[in-house]
Amino acid sequence: MGMWARLRGDLAAVFARDPAARTRLEVLLTYPGVHALLLHRLAHGLWSHGWRFPARLLAAFSRFFTGIEIHPGARIGERFFIDHGMGVVIGETAEIGDDCTLYHGVTLGGTAWQPGKRHPTLGNGVIVGAGAKVLGPILVGDNARIGSNAVVVKSVPAGATVVGVPGRVISKGEGGGAFEAYGLTGQMPDPVARAVECMLEHMHRQDEEIARLREGLLALQPKTEIPVLETLACSVEAIEEDDGKINKTRANNS
Repeated sequence: MGMWARLRGDLAAVFARDPAARTRLEVLLTYPGVHALLLHRLAHGLWSHGWRFPARLLAAFSRFFTGIEIHPGARIGERFFIDHGMGVVIGETAEIGDDCTLYHGVTLGGTAWQPGKRHPTLGNGVIVGAGAKVLGPILVGDNARIGSNAVVVKSVPAGATVVGVPGRVISKGEGGGAFEAYGLTGQMPDPVARAVECMLEHMHRQDEEIARLREGLLALQPKTEIPVLETLACSVEAIEEDDGKINKTRANNS
């Protein structure tokens, strides 16, 4: 694909995913995500042809100018969009597919010191919410959604939605091809609230089981008739006898 065709695709991605975009001139002049992507494509070309030091200089200038750090060795597909962009970090061996979207504060970081594949690979159509961290040589499947501030250290299935620290899959196969801002797929459940609900449900089930066991034990016990009047009479005699002993003790003491 030619440079101009790629640029047209990148601009079309901005208009498709950002309702605030108005004109191409405004996007070209004021969108740091577009600036960082254009500079990265130049730096990556230099890096691929062995011009490593000029590529790093251009990447450093891009970081200073846009607030977005993309290593020139990273591979980025078509129609890539970085919304807002401040604080985005993309490592050297990261690979990003087509039609992906990253928001501000996203990190595609490495977890190993040795050379080789250290950074994540994003499939096509992946959306990573603001502040999310995707770490290590893991694979994020096509059309996956990563919620804001999630920390993902394990591979994500295609179409899944991941939230939390550490990241947990809350839905599988529900992420479609349609764009969803910040990776929000409807109403995301609260994992803590869900855990409390499960505990309450378990307590209610235990109470019911204990009640049934108690009824069963009562049914097994032999039924005996207690002579209530006789018991009362014995109790009255015992009380009168105790009163007599107390009166005799008081008389002897006086």
